[in-house]
Amino acid sequence: MRLERVHIGGHTAHLDLTGQLLLPGLINAHDHLEFNLFPTLGRGPYPNASTWARDIYHPDRPPVRDHLRVPKPVRLWWGGLKNLLSGVTTVCHHNPYDPAVFTADFPVRVVRRVAWAHSLGFEPRPTRRRNGHPYLVHCAEGTDAAYRRELAALDKLGALDSRTAIVHGVALDRAGLALMQRRRAGLVWCPTSNLKMLGRTISRAVLNSGIPIALATDSALSAPVDLLDEMAVARRYVSAARVYEMVTEVPARILQLPEREHDWIAMRESAVELVVIAGRVRLISAALARQIPRALIRKFQPVTLEGRPPVLVDAPVRRLYGAAAKHLGRDLRLAGKRILV
Repeated sequence: MRLERVHIGGHTAHLDLTGQLLLPGLINAHDHLEFNLFPTLGRGPYPNASTWARDIYHPDRPPVRDHLRVPKPVRLWWGGLKNLLSGVTTVCHHNPYDPAVFTADFPVRVVRRVAWAHSLGFEPRPTRRRNGHPYLVHCAEGTDAAYRRELAALDKLGALDSRTAIVHGVALDRAGLALMQRRRAGLVWCPTSNLKMLGRTISRAVLNSGIPIALATDSALSAPVDLLDEMAVARRYVSAARVYEMVTEVPARILQLPEREHDWIAMRESAVELVVIAGRVRLISAALARQIPRALIRKFQPVTLEGRPPVLVDAPVRRLYGAAAKHLGRDLRLAGKRILV
C-alpha cells in the first residue's frame, strides 16, 4: 500500500496510490490561455507567423467574433483547465498577467515573474522592462529568409542572453544556432503549432545542440493539443527521458521557478488521476475520489474531455460551461477536444 497525505476541501486526507506513477507537476512553458476554446485556424503551411496571423484574424466575423464575445476571464479559466486536465501545475502565459483572475482558486499556477514581448513582427523594438526576470519572445517562427534574420536582430537590440528563451525557433540556421549557444539562450519548442502553421518544426541540429529546450503547447489557435498530446508528438523526435526533462527540469530552469515540492501528479496508464498544487488537490479521478469522504469533495465538479477518462476538478465547471455556451453553443471544444459535462 502506498499512502500519500493530501489536502482537500480544507482537510487532510490519505490516499492509497498503489500502482500509480507519481511525478512532479508538469510545466507548460508557453500558452495563450484565453485562446483555447477557439478552433485551430488557417490552412498552412505559411512562410511565417505574420502571414498566418493576417489570414486568420478577422474579429468582425465568425469564428473569431463569436469566441471574442465569451468574457475573457471565462476564456482564461478554460485555458487553465486545459492545462490542469493534462497534469500541468505551472503554466507560462504569453500575455498580460491578470491578478484578478490568476488567484489561488485559478486551476493552475501562472508564472508571474517573467518578462515577455510578442515578436519583432508585432513589436519592432521589444523593450519591455525585464527586471532580471526570464524573457520570452516569439522569434524565428517561420521558414523564410526574413525570419532567419530575426535572431540576429534580437541580439542587436541587446535582448538575447542567458535569461532569454525564444519561442518556436523554426527558422534557426547554423549561424543562428551558434549565436544561441554563445548567448546561452534557451528555446521553447511547440512542435504541433509549428507543423500546423509552417509545415515543419525545429531541426535535428537544434534538438541535438545542447541548448536548453522546454516543451510547450501554444494555444488552440494553432495547435489543438494539451501537454500530454504534445509530449506524444515530441516523442517522435527525442527519447522519453528527454521529453520528461522538457516538461520538468528544463522549463523550471528557463523560467527560474522556485522549488515546487508540493506540486505533484499521479498517473495510471497515461491518464492523469490526481493533480496536487501547493499541497492542495485540484483534480481527482472518480476512482480515487471514492477514497475521500463525500463532504470533502462537494465543491468539486465533474468534467470529461472527449477521449479522456472523467475526473472531478476544483473549479466551477458548470458556470464556466454555461458562460461559454451562451455565445458558442453546446458543442464546446477545449484545445480540439469536445467538453462533456
